[in-house]
Order: sequence, then C-alpha cells, then structure tokens
Amino acid sequence: MEHSHDFDHIIIRDATENNLKHVNVKIPKGKITVVTGVSGSGKSSLVLDTIAAKSRRELNDTFPYFTQQYLPKYGRPHVGEIENLPIAIVIEQRKPTSNSRSTVGTYTDIYALLRLLFSRIGEPFVGYSDAFSFNHPSGSCPRCSGLGEIRELDIHKLVDFDKSLNDEDTIHYIAFHKGGWRWIRYAYSGLFDLDKKIKDYTTEELDLFLNSPQIKLKNPPSNWPKTAKYEGLIPRMYRSIINSEEGLLHAAAINPMLIMGTCPDCGGTRLNERIRSCKIGGINIAEVTAMSISDCHKWMETVNNPLAEDIKRATIERLSALEEIGLGYLTLDRAIGTLSGGEAQRCKIAKYINSPLSDVMYILDEPSVGLHNHDILLMQKSVQKLKNHGNTVILVEHHKEIIKIADHIIDMGPGAGMNGGEVVFEGSYEELLQSHTLTGTMLSTKGVIKEQVRKPKEYFLLENASLHNLENIIVELPMGVMCGIAGVAGSGKSSLMECFRRAYPRPEEIVYISQKNIGISLRSTPATYLDVADDIRKLFAKTNKTKADLFSFNGKGGCPVCQGKGVIVNDMAFMDAIETTCEACGGLRYSPEVLTYKVKGLNIAEVMDLTANKAAELFCGSVIAKKLEPLRKVGLGYLHLNQSLSTLSGGELQRIKLASYLNASLLNNHSSHIFIMDEPSDGLHAGDIKRITDLFEAMVETGNTIFLIEHNIEMLKSCDWLIELGPGGGAMGGKVIFTGTPKAMTESQKSVTGPYLCG
Repeated sequence: MEHSHDFDHIIIRDATENNLKHVNVKIPKGKITVVTGVSGSGKSSLVLDTIAAKSRRELNDTFPYFTQQYLPKYGRPHVGEIENLPIAIVIEQRKPTSNSRSTVGTYTDIYALLRLLFSRIGEPFVGYSDAFSFNHPSGSCPRCSGLGEIRELDIHKLVDFDKSLNDEDTIHYIAFHKGGWRWIRYAYSGLFDLDKKIKDYTTEELDLFLNSPQIKLKNPPSNWPKTAKYEGLIPRMYRSIINSEEGLLHAAAINPMLIMGTCPDCGGTRLNERIRSCKIGGINIAEVTAMSISDCHKWMETVNNPLAEDIKRATIERLSALEEIGLGYLTLDRAIGTLSGGEAQRCKIAKYINSPLSDVMYILDEPSVGLHNHDILLMQKSVQKLKNHGNTVILVEHHKEIIKIADHIIDMGPGAGMNGGEVVFEGSYEELLQSHTLTGTMLSTKGVIKEQVRKPKEYFLLENASLHNLENIIVELPMGVMCGIAGVAGSGKSSLMECFRRAYPRPEEIVYISQKNIGISLRSTPATYLDVADDIRKLFAKTNKTKADLFSFNGKGGCPVCQGKGVIVNDMAFMDAIETTCEACGGLRYSPEVLTYKVKGLNIAEVMDLTANKAAELFCGSVIAKKLEPLRKVGLGYLHLNQSLSTLSGGELQRIKLASYLNASLLNNHSSHIFIMDEPSDGLHAGDIKRITDLFEAMVETGNTIFLIEHNIEMLKSCDWLIELGPGGGAMGGKVIFTGTPKAMTESQKSVTGPYLCG
C-alpha cells in the first residue's frame, strides 16, 4: 500500500474494532481533537481500543521479549493500518483501586519529595528518606502497621462467656460451631474442660484459650492431628481471618465484632513517635501531609535552606499543577480510594502538566467526569497546556464546554451498538452546531428549567451530619421527588448522601448505585448479568424435554474442542498468545448435539445472539421479556444477550447496573424505594441523558424517591428539588448553600451552580 507523506496527521485506515464499520479518519497532530457521539457509538473503540492499543503495543514491541512479558498486555486492534502514530499516554477516569496504603501524597510522588526534605533538613536527624515512609518498618506505627486505623477484636462479641465449648454457638464465627473444623482445635487439645463455662476458667486457662502463641502440645490426646500446633483464639483470628483475604470475603460477619477507628498510638498519622519527633520549623511530616495542597504550597514557600532548594522547587511545581487543575482542597494524607474517578484522573493529568516530554499523544477519557461547570475552566486550561507543550491531545468527551476547546471534532454514530461505528461528522465546533447529527442538534438545543415541580410527600430531617468536610450539617431531604445534590467537586455531596444512608431508619429501602465498576469477566453477558440466561435454558429444556444444564456452554453443552470458549488460545511463551476461532463450533461455543434443539425455530446460539429488543418481542409475555424490560427502559435494548460486558463503554456499564436494580418488582409493585445515584450522567451523551431522565421521572411517578449526585446541568434542570453544597471544595465546602426548586436556584445570590442553569 502506498503511504502518504502527510506527517501532520495520524491516519487511521479500515478500523473494524468492536462495532467500527471500516472507519477511515485523520487526526491532526499538535492539536486538540475531541471524539464524541452517543454512548456505545464507537468512541472508545476508535480512541482507546484502536489508536491507544496500537501505540502501546508498538512501544512494547521495542523492548526485548523477556521484558515484554512483564508489561501490560494490549489486544491486537482490528485495523488495516495507522500511519504517523506518536507514543500514547492514556489518562483514564477509572477510580483507583482502594489500596489502604496509597494516599494523594504517595500517588502524586509529593510524599517521596517530602520524605527526602525531612531526612535532609529535619531536626533531629532520625533516618534517611525510607524511614519517613509509613509503608516501611522503620517509619510505620507498630500498632496499626502504618494504616492509621485499627481493627481490634472485641472478644465479648466473638465469645459467649456464659457458655462452655460443648454448648452450641459459643464462638460466633464460621466453623467454630460445635463439631466444626476450627472448634476441633480447642475441643480436641486436651487443655480444657469442655463442660466448664468460659467465665469460670482460671486466669491461666483463659490466657491459654485466648492469647497463647502457636505451641506444640506435649502430650496431646490421640485425636489431635500429629503435626498441628495449638494457637490461642485471638492471635488465630488476627492471623488467619481479620488480616487475611477471608476477612474481606466475610466482612459482613467479622466487622460487627471489630472495634474500628483511628489508631490511638499515632493519631491516624500512620507514623511512629520517633519519626514524628523530626521537625522543620516546628512542624513534622504528618502535620504537613494533613494540610490541604494549597496550604502545603504556602508552607513550602517558607522553607529556606540551601540544602533543600532543588527539593523545594520540585515539590512546589507538583503542588502548583494540582492547584491549577482545581485540586487545591485535597489533603496529601487523603486515602486514594476515597477520591472520585474525576479527582483521580485530574491527579494523573497534573502529573503530566509539567512533563518535559513533547510530541507525545495524550489520550484523555472523559476528563469532565465529576466536574462542576465551575471547575471545567481549570480543566480546559490544563488540556490546553498539554497541547502547548507540542503534544497531540485526543479527548473522548460529551461535555459542551470541553468540546468547545477542540481544534477538530469527530462525531461517531449515528446510533449505538450495531447502529453506530461510523464517522458522521468531522470539523469545527461551529460546523458541528450547524450539522444535523444528534450531537450537533443536542448541543444547539437549550433545555428548559422544570416549572411544574412535584411537592415533596414529606421531609427526612438529617441532623448533625458529620463526615469528611461536613460538620454538624442540618438539612431537610425531600421524599417522593427527584432531588439533585449539586456543588463543586469536593464540596461534600457524596458525604451528605453517606450520612443519610447511615441515619435512615429503614436501610433496606435504599438502593445505592455508585460509580464503582460492575464486576465483569470474559464470561459475563447481559443475559447472565440480568439473570435471564437460566430462564432461556429452562425454556429450551422444557420445550425439548431434556435437562437445562445441557444448554450451558460452561457446562455439559460446551463445545468439547474449545471447552465453550469459542476460541483456541495458543500460548507463544514470551510472545503474545494467538487466539483463533474454534473450527469445531465456529465460535458458537456449543456442542453440535445442543444446536439441534430449537425453540420457535431458533437454536440456543441463535437465541443468545438476539438483541434484547428482539428477544423481548420473541418471548413476549414471558418471564424472559419481563426481565429484559429494564434493559430496554435504560436504552440498551440494542445489546445482544451474549455480548461480552468487557466490550461495553463506561456509560453502558453504569446503565446495565441500573437496569439490574430496576427489575419488575421495583417498578411495578407498591413498595417504594429510595434510589441514590452517583453521577448517572457519567459517560452519557445528551441524547441518552434525556432518555434516562424520562426513566427517572417514571420511577418517581410510581412512588420512588431519587437523589442524584450530579453536575450535569440538563439533569439538574429536570429535578423537582435541589440541594447545593459548597461554596468550594474540601475545607472551603461542606455547607448547605441552597435548597429549593431549580427556578429558585437561578434567582439565588449564594448558589455557585445557579448561573449555569440560566446559561
């Protein structure tokens, strides 16, 4: 194929990844390009799964094969060719994993610089920079092991001291019941009278029962396992349950027995006393990390020591970048798992703002997520800064204000899933507004503020709400309406809803749909996720008078050659594994025998390949159609029943999660629920937002209450009631600055959101 000499553009030819229909497109280098379009139209397929994946694979290929096996793996994108491809840095908006040892300071590398600073000029000298790490044995607090929190066992909640070991349920945990495998280790030890109440044990017996370290028994009874060691109940609970995977797995059973809270020895600072004794100008490292990023910046300016000049400069540069992007309110000791997806993504962007790298391709996945319009301006500046360093910036984005700063726009569509995958527009923002694409039409149409608002049935009085930056908040939360919780990032919106969940007397009525990704694996599909696969299998079994498990490709019905995977994977040692479609079943995953059974003229593979819309029509009136109805209500009727959830976009995943909650019982019965949605507009195009807002309206009409933690102006306009927190983020927020109707918000002098509702 003849190559063009257009080095000013990245040229993509014949991209067919996921739903892309032989896409050919050019992206200008050194500019900002926004790729937009409805949820599921192919934006991520083009940008992340094709352009980014190709760049990362090509870069990985430059390393020796031995090194490659340790690098992250990227699928081989289905694309003819890509010319003039720069190296890609992908900044996704995934929420970081909730690692209890990771803080804003460690995540942004600022903590590493502070450790160096204190080891160099702190007094008295207590050790080198490693010693200042709460993840290092010489720096961590011995009581909480550097976590800042304790989880201590309340022995009286675990053991009923009024019972003996021979009674039932003396030790309230799995396998400690009479005859259980854990109980045996105490009952068969020969150390205790099994009929004696625990409270009647001597001091020595009680100490042996509760606190003994692992010991080898001298003359154990014959039924004691030969190689086993005896261990007291408390150390055993910590070792094998509380501090292990099991403790996470059975958190519901174990947490009520634990006293949880701030570590009293280190006061939550994670560091031991010796490290905390080292100070600069009377302040220790823990006190510095407890400051907000803005206050830490001010403090750094006061540090004057020739030995610290280079560290001071590097630290201030990083702190400034975080302030510039609107994160000045975060404290450096904030656990990374408590950040929203948008906050974590902005931490990453800040990392690159001052990077000396040039001619790089930065790919940002919805940088507007979690941002109030007030913060969007800062994001615009940061994105432009990345471009001004001589880089190419590609954004996957829906937000009007971010789309506006693009030098070039690519609109994908016209629909979603199989109805998308085409480039429907290329050009400038002004040209997009004139185009008749769904995006162009939606951006040029202004939504109206809801005038006919519902009156709340009653109010729930939330008093003394205190969490993170909320201090003794009092607010009336309306019931039986759609209520928007507004405010800038970090103002306390999620904290307010968390306080409400804790205070509400009937927790079973609350359905909380968070931003956390739904668990997806290679084998999860809409059919399995919505629990409709079993009903289809039962229908096939009943119609054909055979067993239901025959119709599962994970069981008896799987193709014997590929074990129901549909592909044969050949491991190539150091190189990428090669996947080929299984020739025996043609990728259908089922055995030939299973495919001979039919329902309504279709075999199981054909039924599973139907879209939710077609399947609901085919099985109209059945439990299958009933279970698929919520999927259609959230606008995902175009998904195939057997489609792997790993191919869905973020917006589609959140809506499938919503659909799983909206089963027929929630929508059709008379018991009302309270839904708390954390940014349901996340990843949604303006067209999808209209549809999901209509769905919320229908849910409220049937007696439900909805609270939306939301920034999207169109969604806020359609609420019956709004509560705004602020005025700023972090220490500058945490106050209720407005409650009332959307119309009243536009007239409020205090509201930060009000002016944007008017726009």
